[in-house]
Amino acid sequence: MRKAALIFLLTVAAAVAGHAQTAYDAFLFSENDYEGTARTVAMGNAFTALGGDLGSINLNPAGSAVAKYSQFSITPSLTFTTNTTQGVSPYEDGSLPYFEKQYRNTSTSFSLPNFGITFNWETGRKSGLKGLTFGFVSNCSNSWNEDAYAAGRNSTTSFMASMAANATANGYLGSELNMDDAYDYYPWKDVVGYHSGMISTFGGYNDQFVGASELIIDHNGNTEIVLGGPLQQSYGRQVRGRKNEYIFNLGANISDFLYIGANVGITAMNYDYAEYFKEAAEDPSDFEIELDNGSRMYFDRMKYNYNYYVETSGIYGKFGFILTPGAGLRIGAAIQTPTATTVAEEWSHSGKTEFTESKYNASASSPYGSDKYSFREPWRANVGLAYTIGQFAVISADYEMCDYSTMKFKRESFSDYHDYFEDINNEIKTIYGMSHMFRLGAEMKFGAIAVRGGYGRTVSPEKADVFGDPLPKMATQNASFGLGFASKGSFFADAAVRYCFATQEYFMPYDDYMYDANGDLLAFAPEILNTRSAWKAMLTIGWRF
Repeated sequence: MRKAALIFLLTVAAAVAGHAQTAYDAFLFSENDYEGTARTVAMGNAFTALGGDLGSINLNPAGSAVAKYSQFSITPSLTFTTNTTQGVSPYEDGSLPYFEKQYRNTSTSFSLPNFGITFNWETGRKSGLKGLTFGFVSNCSNSWNEDAYAAGRNSTTSFMASMAANATANGYLGSELNMDDAYDYYPWKDVVGYHSGMISTFGGYNDQFVGASELIIDHNGNTEIVLGGPLQQSYGRQVRGRKNEYIFNLGANISDFLYIGANVGITAMNYDYAEYFKEAAEDPSDFEIELDNGSRMYFDRMKYNYNYYVETSGIYGKFGFILTPGAGLRIGAAIQTPTATTVAEEWSHSGKTEFTESKYNASASSPYGSDKYSFREPWRANVGLAYTIGQFAVISADYEMCDYSTMKFKRESFSDYHDYFEDINNEIKTIYGMSHMFRLGAEMKFGAIAVRGGYGRTVSPEKADVFGDPLPKMATQNASFGLGFASKGSFFADAAVRYCFATQEYFMPYDDYMYDANGDLLAFAPEILNTRSAWKAMLTIGWRF
């Protein structure tokens, strides 16, 4: 897994250089994980050929025309996410030199994944245009709710040592990192690390750096830099956010045979990411630091923070139809244009280093960085097939495809970033391809009560790493179940639960840095496995009129 983790590390390293856009940001802005109403979720969102529910309108605009009544619905939901973390052994015997403890964290969030209203107008005709539907619907198309924590003992590598080795390898100068305007010229992580005392120059050299957790040892005139002693390390990450689609819909019923529809969709996304890394000396006396004036101090603890926040807004068009040829068969399809998106983001870094004598403590905070640019999300197409058995049961299947290689960053006007965006757009084409989404759903009615079930599987569009080497195909899966009640009047209520099966992610909080003269790795930086799963509970209440 070291290669996969290294890929993730490289993207994180690029992001924390201030904040630089990456191909992985493009996927973050574009990926959909549909929610909707409790009924659509309970049936796996397999509604391309069904319609009739407000949660289905962003899947197929023609779905609004299926219902021969006006309706209103609102859906509150709770999401319970579990993150389990533990270090990954770099050795064949399975021993762990770091992050040996397993931690499980659960987070809960409340949201409104659906609300909306449609108005149906019947023309009174027996054939041709029999009805029109106008509506406004808000449906959630993705959400993030995550708390991950990992911790353990490490006596071989250090976050600060890695930072120092990186600064030395890149040829940075301490005098330049110390400038007031250093944030204009150097990666913010390194500047904050220098200003907060995590790294410093030594031995009179301006281009040689050492971490506060390291000792400088002289062996017969040869300088050796080693870790002072065991460290307690911890890593934390919190992610929150939502992506909503606000849809203006028009649907038409033609002879109760063909239903057509169109959406103008406005997307709005907010995404808040925060992470930290901490190191603390088990015994500060192991970490003696001699100052230029001959006095000594001892490293105690440090903490590094990174925060990133982004808002996006976009607009797209979507067109679809549902055909009912008879005998209970239903066929549906829809196509969505690329979404023209505006991205506004901001980020910051901060850090502090504490010593046994507080007069040596240091801290630093970067400016708040910000950027604004345009982005094109990919086009999508979906088809569906359903079969109804009178008023008793229905089964449905959907297939959706999305070409993520068509994602593209761009600037509205000329700037020095044009060449950079060109490189990132080429990287998008290298890494991403087609995503395939499969959805299945079923419903059985027993008088006023309906029982529902569903399943979904999405195949990842990642086809290669940043080097162009093929990656194994990965997929996410979910299963759902629900109940519905429809009164003899206008009121209806639906409940659903959905389980997103566990997915695994490997990441490295800092990069490898200990190599011998031949370039062989001497000690491994930590690699952590994060296993994530989620439950979602939803309740829809509504009225037909």
